[in-house]
Amino acid sequence: MLLSHKTLEKLREIINGDGTERYRSGPKLVEFFNRLGFRDTYGQGFPSRWVYTDEKLEQINGKPELDKCIRDTFCVIDYIDDIKELDRLIEEFNKYLVFDKWQVIRNNDEISFKRLERVIIPSSKNSDEEIKESEFLDKTFEIDISSLGLDSIISDIIDCRINEIEKCISSDAPLAAVIITGSTMEGILLGEATSYPKNFNSASSAPKDKNSKVKNFQDWTLSNFIDVAYEIGLIKLDVKKFSHVVRDFRNFIHPYEQWFRDFTLTKTLH
Repeated sequence: MLLSHKTLEKLREIINGDGTERYRSGPKLVEFFNRLGFRDTYGQGFPSRWVYTDEKLEQINGKPELDKCIRDTFCVIDYIDDIKELDRLIEEFNKYLVFDKWQVIRNNDEISFKRLERVIIPSSKNSDEEIKESEFLDKTFEIDISSLGLDSIISDIIDCRINEIEKCISSDAPLAAVIITGSTMEGILLGEATSYPKNFNSASSAPKDKNSKVKNFQDWTLSNFIDVAYEIGLIKLDVKKFSHVVRDFRNFIHPYEQWFRDFTLTKTLH
């Protein structure tokens, strides 16, 4: 893994832990990098902490030791009392790592890497920031199914379904729009899972059978696909939230479900 100077600076900041409870002193930094194969000692004439860390990261950049360095930096057992902070740091690091077309993924106690095909810049809104229903519905999405890299036949089918969804909305047929949207979501996520089976199967939220073995994709529910897609960073929190809303309303495909809930779906909810 070969990283840019800016990404290495962010990694140095996390390793050094300045201003945090995870501050590493000079001796601690020497101990950290010696685990990667260095034979340094701390003593008189030792450079500033940030210079030392920068030098070591430059020396291992593009080598297997850098992968180990990142795994050690985000070692889950070191954050066992504050997993939320670990996930926050990984998310912060990924904002820079995306420019190198890589992503760090935490799967329970394992840290792994995902190679990205393209640079995807997140929106200015924080991914975990709550978004109001009206704001989400007012969004205009540019849909380019071809960019997902799905099979060409599936991509054509998905495109046709998106056209049908737009026609249903303009014709004031909200239930039909929701049902087709749900099936389209499932088709897209299944396509992504088929393209990246390791990422989907290794997620902690992947559904398992009674023997704790991950189920085959054909046995996954739409809810499973949504949760795993969010965990591995394929979708953000706002998309996850409203995808589950679509999934829930899609159940109204069964007339008795709609009758039981005494609910009528309209184009605009108040």
